[in-house]
Amino acid sequence: MDSKSDAPRTRRRGAALEEAILDAAWDQLTEGGYGDFTLEAVAARAGTSRSVLYRRWPGRVELLRAAFAHLGGTPVAPPPATGSLRGDAIALLTAMSDHRVELMILLQTRLGGFFAESGDSPEDVRELMVGPRAGSMQEAVTRAIGRGEVDPARVTDRIVRLPADLVRHQMAMTLRPVPPEDIAEIVDDCFLPLLATRAAGAGT
Repeated sequence: MDSKSDAPRTRRRGAALEEAILDAAWDQLTEGGYGDFTLEAVAARAGTSRSVLYRRWPGRVELLRAAFAHLGGTPVAPPPATGSLRGDAIALLTAMSDHRVELMILLQTRLGGFFAESGDSPEDVRELMVGPRAGSMQEAVTRAIGRGEVDPARVTDRIVRLPADLVRHQMAMTLRPVPPEDIAEIVDDCFLPLLATRAAGAGT
């Protein structure tokens, strides 16, 4: 009986099935919070069986970690190509502010149970989503180096991550998107001065 009920659900396989499950997991989390985040609920939302989820993730903590990684691997916007590091950075941070504020609200208000159960921290969630490198901002800086905008000797992982960290912090504190003027200030006053090439003869 169980096999018959599961038969129409087996058409999606591999990566397509896993993507559908992780999308359903995120929808379940945003609608019901962690209290209603169960493998049964996610399976029903994804149109598959609970056993399919258990073959991939032993419990809801592992499933949610996978959903975070999946979300982080999905670009919030196409890579910018404005022709300048300033323009690229503002475009990236604006997209982040517009599309990740929901995540910040979740982290601050509805994931206490997840952190208590898993032992993870918001920093762990960030690492799941961002990984060890700075991603799109690193690519923007690399392009700027090629244009001569940036002194490569001044580039560090911390500096490349700085603007996104500042935007993320402001969203976490306000639970609102970061205003355009604040993003411009972060880029112009905190980020670009740390990377700009020195003027000829400076410091000599």
